[in-house]
Amino acid sequence: MPIHLGVNIDHVATVRQARRAQEPDPLAAAQLAELAGADGITVHLRQDRRHIQERDVRLLRSSVQTTLNLEMAVGEGILALALEVRPDQVCLVPEHRQELTTEGGLSLTSGQDALRACIRSLKDAGILVSLFIEPEPATVRLARELGADAVELHTGSWALAWSAAQNKPQDTGLAHQQSRLQGAAEAAAAAGLRLHAGHGITYRNVAMLLGLPGLRELNIGHAIVSRAVLLGMERAVRDMRQAIDRGAP
Repeated sequence: MPIHLGVNIDHVATVRQARRAQEPDPLAAAQLAELAGADGITVHLRQDRRHIQERDVRLLRSSVQTTLNLEMAVGEGILALALEVRPDQVCLVPEHRQELTTEGGLSLTSGQDALRACIRSLKDAGILVSLFIEPEPATVRLARELGADAVELHTGSWALAWSAAQNKPQDTGLAHQQSRLQGAAEAAAAAGLRLHAGHGITYRNVAMLLGLPGLRELNIGHAIVSRAVLLGMERAVRDMRQAIDRGAP
């Protein structure tokens, strides 16, 4: 089964919001990404609204032809919007106002009542629910107990280890992080959960992830938008699609 490529367009909105202008337009970016082979569009509606805005989410819902994946924290205000807009998928993520980007996986051991209620509400609305978590088998199993349909493994630590290994091939950090991902992927398969992954994935390191058992979806933003600044969105998405297809087992 081909691996689904979700293109995160948050940073198109980051550039727009830097000037509080009308461009670049995330809607246009999404359309170009789909034309170039993206299987889905991902956006994170943060509580501080630093990039994607509510209007963007509504416009994307009416125009995205593939899959719309909304990343959001557990909170009544954003949950109400998700239930109104009804994206195809919701990925529940942790969120801290001072962070530059999502810094780790969602804690599944605190605030469980609110988390369960949020998952239940989304699923009752026909929305597939994923949890963005650290790659640990116990956390994967807990995601299943909480009612999630999928887990998205946080690949940030793995990506940092991959970068370090380019300068220090003898470093064992990458092997450790790859083992963590492998164990979590196997746990997801055993639990009957869809397996997604995201964070820190680039054109150079993506091939190493493709052998994870049961991997269904990669959500990639910064690397694609960075290349799009220089080469255009369509070229950037096509290049990532080709990197995935070439490296797929």
